[in-house]
Amino acid sequence: MPATSPAIEDYLKTVYAHTEWQPDPITPKVLADRLGVAPSSVTEMVKKMAAAGLVSHVPYGAVRLTDAGLARALAVVRRHRLIETWLVQEMGYGWDEVHDEAEVLEHAISDRLLEAIDARLGRPVRDPHGDAIPGADGTLVTEPAVRLDEAPVGHTGRVIRISDRDPAVLRELEEAGVGPGSELAVDAADAASVAVAVAGYTRAIARDAAAAIWVTA
Repeated sequence: MPATSPAIEDYLKTVYAHTEWQPDPITPKVLADRLGVAPSSVTEMVKKMAAAGLVSHVPYGAVRLTDAGLARALAVVRRHRLIETWLVQEMGYGWDEVHDEAEVLEHAISDRLLEAIDARLGRPVRDPHGDAIPGADGTLVTEPAVRLDEAPVGHTGRVIRISDRDPAVLRELEEAGVGPGSELAVDAADAASVAVAVAGYTRAIARDAAAAIWVTA
């Protein structure tokens, strides 16, 4: 596997995350926005990654992972999600508090410690937000899903994952009793919210929060 730096790993993970739940490849502009860096910085880094065989890219076009880039991205994602799971299960963190900690630790811990964490946790296949944890060989356990804000009225499903991009959304959903494993039924929807039945109650979930929830298709 090509040698990488923390910066390259952050790029690879961001490219992977963009297409994990939807098919459109990431553009350099979106990559710059997600990473909070200047477009010129993205241009230089993408050239460097392409030269290392980690991504394919044409000028002004989308950025796609090569097989080598995907393997490296999955290794970083595995570290990130195992660390998040460890922080929640063993260190008493809330699921809305772990993302930034994992961003730092994923570049610092050794493979030996990661293996020990995985064993200690019982080889989990999903993190606290429901995201699949890649195996050491890069395999993933996945199932068909639909985003809650795109589910039709009458749709029922189990929450598979909730995006951890916005901690405030995680706290809002926790207060509403919605998390990975929750069984939801879409009762109604309008421009502002999606009304769902969960645990015997009807909850109105704001559209931005509903866009962070994936349920079984």
